[in-house]
Amino acid sequence: MGRFVIEKGKNGAYRFNLKAGNGEVILTSEGYTSMAACKKGIASVKANAAADERYERKEARDGSAYFTLKAGNGRVIGVSETYSSAAARERGIASVRRNAPEAEIAEPVEA
Repeated sequence: MGRFVIEKGKNGAYRFNLKAGNGEVILTSEGYTSMAACKKGIASVKANAAADERYERKEARDGSAYFTLKAGNGRVIGVSETYSSAAARERGIASVRRNAPEAEIAEPVEA
C-alpha cells in the first residue's frame, strides 16, 4: 500500500511525496505554505488519481517521459519522476492510480 509522506523544508514550505508500497516516490507536490494546504493537496490527489483526463503526459528536454496530475481546476497537484520510456511513464501513472486513493498520510518530517 502506498503512503503520503509530508516534509517541511528549511524554507518552511510543506511538500508531500506519494510513495508506492516498495518505497519508491511516484508523485511529488509543489511547496505549500501550511500543513492544512498540503493536506488539501493530498485530498486532491486522492480525488483525481482515478481520472485519466487529469494526467498530462509530457516529455522533458532530454527526451525522458514524465507526467503531471492536475486538479479539476487545471492546477498541477503533482509531478512524477522522469522515465526512460512512454511505457514506463504509463506504469508510473498506473501506480499513482493504484496507490493514491487508499494511501495513508505519514507524520511530517523536517527536511
